[in-house]
Amino acid sequence: MKPRYVALEGPEGAGKSTIRELLAARLVADGLDVVEVREPGGTAAGEGIREVLLDPSGTVSAWTEALLFSAARAQLASEVIQPALARGAWVVGDRSVYSSLAYQGAGRDLGVDEVRMVNEAGLGGVWPDKVVLLRIDASEGLRRQQDEDRIGAEAIDFHRAVVAAYDKLAAAEPERFVIVDAGSDIADVVATAYEGVTR
Repeated sequence: MKPRYVALEGPEGAGKSTIRELLAARLVADGLDVVEVREPGGTAAGEGIREVLLDPSGTVSAWTEALLFSAARAQLASEVIQPALARGAWVVGDRSVYSSLAYQGAGRDLGVDEVRMVNEAGLGGVWPDKVVLLRIDASEGLRRQQDEDRIGAEAIDFHRAVVAAYDKLAAAEPERFVIVDAGSDIADVVATAYEGVTR
């Protein structure tokens, strides 16, 4: 199969990291070379930015937050994702540019189009081929959240806006998005995600 950049998306507590690992393992079992990444992070610069962005005691303005996420993502794209795809590997990511569109564009009310433009400038065309959206109610996701960070600690209305934004993004790009009920049995979640990203 042609190499693809697959992103796991969804609100807090949807299970993105777990499904990323299980989906990657299934692709590896198919004989594929798979690189796993996470956002923010995945590079030395990105991990440093991650600490600033997620520190529960930190204070970051909305646009600073958006620009820092974009900077970490641009570094990950150039240093890890693009080289992996170029050598024929698949990339499976925990979050992607769509997180910024939902969280900063809608949740922070900066504008989805404005945040998209900032990210497009740094990504140089490195965009997810498939997005697995793990759908879950905002309050249920927060209940399931294990490690609360600065963004996860936001009020419920913020997280509801994020969930609504993901639904709009998915509706606008049905060929790119694979929508999965994150409340389903984990084996079913992985199977549905796998079928969606490999078809």
